[in-house]
Amino acid sequence: MPSRRALLALATLLPATARAASFPDRPVRLIVPFAPGGNADTVGRVLAPRLADVLGQPVVVENRAGAGGNVAATAFARARPDGYSIFLGSNGPLTVNPTIQANLGYEPSRDFAPLGLAVRTPNVLAVHKSVPARTLQELIALGKAAPGSISVGSSGTGSTSHLAIESFNAMTGAALQHVPYGSGGAMSPDLIAGNVQCGVTEISTALPLHRDGAVRILGVGSARRLAVAPDVPTMEEQGLTGYRAAAFLGLVVPAGTPAEVMAPLAAALAAAVADPPSRKRFEDMGSEMASPEEATPAGFAAFLVRETAWTREVAGRAGLRPS
Repeated sequence: MPSRRALLALATLLPATARAASFPDRPVRLIVPFAPGGNADTVGRVLAPRLADVLGQPVVVENRAGAGGNVAATAFARARPDGYSIFLGSNGPLTVNPTIQANLGYEPSRDFAPLGLAVRTPNVLAVHKSVPARTLQELIALGKAAPGSISVGSSGTGSTSHLAIESFNAMTGAALQHVPYGSGGAMSPDLIAGNVQCGVTEISTALPLHRDGAVRILGVGSARRLAVAPDVPTMEEQGLTGYRAAAFLGLVVPAGTPAEVMAPLAAALAAAVADPPSRKRFEDMGSEMASPEEATPAGFAAFLVRETAWTREVAGRAGLRPS
């Protein structure tokens, strides 16, 4: 009887279409390029069981943190394009890092194939309770009266929240002084203590502080008010026409993955995005679900083109160049 090694060797000689027809016949790994406990990890762990339900195989979350997602993205770009490893991509590894960092070791448009967008988690602008501004326009007026006197924290130079701050300053002339932190979680204690007067971070991080009265959220970078914070107006409602700021999460596979393999993965993601319990869980976090079109390979590809163009524009305005 042939050994297991011999059988595996024979299997690799089968036509790709024959192997793809049986996909998946073993567990699938979902690579999350950030540490456990954050927004991306939470989204990945909500998605994984829904994907597994459709695929008929376990989907195992694997955290690979480091360098703003670059460590995992670089390794993933060299993964076998067989569908058994999928990547939960976000602004950092898919749009921001390739724009402001040189020699990454991967190129998203070349090395990855999109499966679909899952969620957006809007950024908010929050202020310490001692800041006299009660509205966005009042904060803008304070900033204009003394340029650079009001500090605003982000999750790091070149982060989504940093770009949101630069876009805000460009649209309003508020001249808020950027203070980078290592993450939104690292910024929160200083915002609570008043060591930094304002902060831009994801709604999921700021909302508990807003509810406790430690900070006030003045505006949210979504298209409409969020059900979890109906008292918080959007930036656009307060005069910033077209302002959007959100962290996004979607799935990609290595370039070259066969269409016969991508199809069931894309179908599983679309089903997970449409799943009512999953939608409620995400919406309770303040996230917005992708539209049915965005949750497709073509829709996510178009989304990434738009998001990359916006990132380049704002990064250029902020003086962020590849280095």
